[in-house]
Order: sequence, then structure tokens, then C-alpha cells
Amino acid sequence: MGVTKRGVVRAIFDDDETLLSAVKSVVERGYEIAEVYTPFPIHGLDKAMGLAPTRIAITSFIYGLIGCSLAVLMMWYMMIYDWPQDIGGKPSFSYFSNMPAFVPIMFELTIFCAAHLMVFTFMCRCVLYPGKSVANPDPRTTDDKFMMEMAPASDALNRSELLHFLKEMGASEITEN
Repeated sequence: MGVTKRGVVRAIFDDDETLLSAVKSVVERGYEIAEVYTPFPIHGLDKAMGLAPTRIAITSFIYGLIGCSLAVLMMWYMMIYDWPQDIGGKPSFSYFSNMPAFVPIMFELTIFCAAHLMVFTFMCRCVLYPGKSVANPDPRTTDDKFMMEMAPASDALNRSELLHFLKEMGASEITEN
């Protein structure tokens, strides 16, 4: 079925809202959730799990600034310094006198750099580089199932209580390793 870790409890849910309410209840009870696997993003799941807010939007903004700066430098060099041309009767004395014509280019290069560099940032952050095999404990979580992976309590009483609680919360399958 996939990768197995010792001492892990996996609960599979059929619905995203059932999973979200189960995550909230499990966190309230003080159990530790190791990972949640879903076929699509679930709004509010990160807050329900108690994860810290991401700072990845800051990197996107910085990449956009790099792209815009690259566009300004490239257009200044090509259109003003290296090969000045008379376009539409506008003189090429300075970059700022011609800047309104360059706004679409600046916008496109800003988006281009931000999008492409964010792909690399995301792949590095998630350790998804080429040649690395990604371990998914249950392939059904890429299609239509939702799975919560938990590190269980050490003693058998809390373990059986956890299993009963997960079943009560709407888990369709529960597996232990």
C-alpha cells in the first residue's frame, strides 16, 4: 500500500468536512497529528492543525521585485543606452520619458519571475527535487480519500481510546502500525 512507519495510526475519511471537524476535535483533545493527506487543499486545515502562518508570500513579493528590476534594467539598456530608437515620435533621451510604453513589459517580467522562481522555492521547501521518490502511505489520498496520520499515545489504554475516538469522529478506516 505504501510506506509504513512504526507506531503510527492512520485514519481515512471519505469527506473533507468530516476530516476538518475530526482534526479540530483531535487537536482539542491534545493528540499529536503528524500529517494530513488530501487530494486537494482544504481551507482552514492549517489553522485547525495549529500550523504557523507561512512566509512564502514574502518570497513571491521579493521575486516580483527582482523581475520588475530586471525588466527596468533590461529596457533601459536595450532601448536607451545600447540602441536608442525613435518610437512613435517620442525621444529616447531618458528612460522615464518613455516608461509608460514599458509598463506592460515590466508587468509581464514581474509575473514571469515571481511564478517561475516560486515553483523552485516550493519544490525546495517541500523537498520535491527531480529524482526523489515521494512516499505516500496510501495512494487513494491522491484521488478521493482523506487521511490523518497520528503518532499514538504510548500506553494501550490511550491507544484504544484514540481508535474509538477516531471511529466516533467518522473515520471509515483505521490502520495501526
